[in-house]
Amino acid sequence: MKLATAIASWAIALWACFIFLGSLPYKFTDHADTQHIFGTIGDWLGGFFGQTIGGLFSSLGAYVIGSFELLTSLVLLAPALIWVVRKLSKTPFGNTRRVFHQIGGLMASAVMAGAVFFHVVSPLGIEVLHEGNSDGGSLFRAAASILVLGIVLFFLNRGRSTD
Repeated sequence: MKLATAIASWAIALWACFIFLGSLPYKFTDHADTQHIFGTIGDWLGGFFGQTIGGLFSSLGAYVIGSFELLTSLVLLAPALIWVVRKLSKTPFGNTRRVFHQIGGLMASAVMAGAVFFHVVSPLGIEVLHEGNSDGGSLFRAAASILVLGIVLFFLNRGRSTD
């Protein structure tokens, strides 16, 4: 059971990292699709909170969200690096994977709760349309999967047994 939990935990962590790290080049290079997404949400937010807040979200949102996704990925992947260091120094591994994956699961769910929220309630929509092209809902499905799986990751790694 412990091995199955560890395998499931790593599978979820790697899926989240695949999505998060794969999106960073778009978020950090002002890609047209990213500008459309954050601009659409920023314009919508501007109607509620004023153009200053909306403009800040449009111009900085991708960098802030991308940075948090990078940090989340580092938290989720940290147990692998710690495992290597501890193997080389012959130090027991302990609960490190569980703790990092529990925290990382919460972080992943938090950022994706925001993404799901904006897909559902803002003009962005579940299916993102930009320049006549549709993503077919793939961004929403990825966000929803990580929202749910992040919660699963949190609960999967609760407990006191060692890895």
